[in-house]
Amino acid sequence: MLELVLCSILTVLPDFLYRRFVQGKRIGREITLFSVWYELRWGITACFMLTVTLITIIFYYHPSSTSVTSMFRAIPILPETSGRVSEIFVDLTDTVRKGDPIFKLDNSAQRAAVDTAQRRIAEIDANLQMARADLAAADAQIGQAKSAEQQALDELRTKQELYRRNPGNVAFREIEQLEVAARGRRAAVEATEASRLAAETRVTTLLPAQRETARSSLEEAEIALRKTTVYAGVDGRIEQFVLRVGDIVNPLMRPAGVLIPAEAGRAQLQAGFGQIEGQVLKVGLVGEATCVSKPMSIIPLVVIDVQDAIATGQVRTGEQLIEVQRLGAPGTILVFLKPLFEGGMDGVVPGSSCIANIYTSNHDRLTSEQLGLATWLYLHIVDATAMVHALLLRVQALLLPVKTLVFGGH
Repeated sequence: MLELVLCSILTVLPDFLYRRFVQGKRIGREITLFSVWYELRWGITACFMLTVTLITIIFYYHPSSTSVTSMFRAIPILPETSGRVSEIFVDLTDTVRKGDPIFKLDNSAQRAAVDTAQRRIAEIDANLQMARADLAAADAQIGQAKSAEQQALDELRTKQELYRRNPGNVAFREIEQLEVAARGRRAAVEATEASRLAAETRVTTLLPAQRETARSSLEEAEIALRKTTVYAGVDGRIEQFVLRVGDIVNPLMRPAGVLIPAEAGRAQLQAGFGQIEGQVLKVGLVGEATCVSKPMSIIPLVVIDVQDAIATGQVRTGEQLIEVQRLGAPGTILVFLKPLFEGGMDGVVPGSSCIANIYTSNHDRLTSEQLGLATWLYLHIVDATAMVHALLLRVQALLLPVKTLVFGGH
């Protein structure tokens, strides 16, 4: 309607003024309700063509969308393990901070596993002390065995020297017995050294490895124990929390509630624009929006991203070939809009429905490029028509409460 009024001022009104003051025709006589088309045919035709052209330029270069919302993701409240609820720390709806406990499962089995792992570590520490004592005993046994060996060798060398000087003084059989005894003492030394090596291996390798394994088991048990308490991962608000003490929960079942992050849906808007406007939508363009939850307010925005794929074209492998006609209505181009100023989204409820405009700007081209007269004039017309669309958005913002409350049946 606004475009029609503007175009009629440039076409129908001059035609009427010409008929009235130049040709002398008057309303009610020459210009009647039945002769309007014939008398003002040039103005009406030009008005219609100019209106269609103006609407096309406005909606192409300054696209508008009513499919705008502040989307957000709610976090399901689920435990990492199954169990029976033993304690609840929040209400049906409550505000939580990151790290606050939400509910706890019965953890008697997990606490028993922790106690078992701790006792296993204590047992290994006691074995380590015993192994160190065995190592000290082995050192003493080695010294004792070496002393006995040295005594046997000294006695053998004495008998051998006496036998060398006078074979009749010492029996050869006695020397053989001393040699066997010396070899036995040598074997005893090697046995005690082997026992010491085994004790040392237990002290330095086996028991420390067993202790690390036990510590890992303890950490695993403590992790399982911590998993019995569900904590808030982010700051936010809990909604629809219907869990009660005694309920059995399972990660595969429906969540106990949802956690809505504090900043969810408050940082940006997501808008779906028609595919025909894909060549116009660029990162960096400015825009405006008005939301149902914040009526009669205009939010300045800037395009921060344009999704380079349309959702309706997504293919999921199945048993049947895809029939393109069954894909439904053509999809939209998803555009991410961020407030141009700090606090621009204040007051907008997450998930709110909005209306958004994106404005094409040719200021850089007009100031930096050498353009022909026709191109220069056309770009100026494109930029000027943004005012019309901005005015339409403000009219929509004013009429939105009336449309919603009065004509919406609320």
